[in-house]
Amino acid sequence: MLTKKLEHIFLSIIIVSTMFLLYGYYVSNSFKNSELPQSYKDRITKKEQEILENMQRNFGYVFRVPLIVTDKFKGRLYGLTSYQNGEIKIYLNKKVMQESMDYMVDSVIAHEYAHALMFKRGYLHNKDDGHSREWQETCKKLGGDDCQRYVDQQEIIMSKMPF
Repeated sequence: MLTKKLEHIFLSIIIVSTMFLLYGYYVSNSFKNSELPQSYKDRITKKEQEILENMQRNFGYVFRVPLIVTDKFKGRLYGLTSYQNGEIKIYLNKKVMQESMDYMVDSVIAHEYAHALMFKRGYLHNKDDGHSREWQETCKKLGGDDCQRYVDQQEIIMSKMPF
């Protein structure tokens, strides 16, 4: 009798767990294969506007850079600023947005705009991989919460904790 009850309990746990896994797969796959949600677009636009206002206030001019959301990145790269033939573009990784949108908005967009501004101001050298002290100050003045060289995975994990 007890054995039968345990079998039912374990079978129920397996069924519920499978349903959670399938739901997670569905949510992840539908995000990956759909257009970016309007709420994400709105948050990106709002942050970009804040950055442009900070650029005007702290550097005396404004220029807008195309923000391209792509799922073509390999690995966990959050963003990338490219400078080719005098044209600057910022790419944001859609694959990490769903799980780290707060970090993307609070840190990555300003981080990449700081690179764009450095390019615009003629700092095209590779010293410090573009993450010099001047770049850090630029990032902070643009409104970046976390102007580090690379993504702090520990910070992202801890920000998701309920405490």
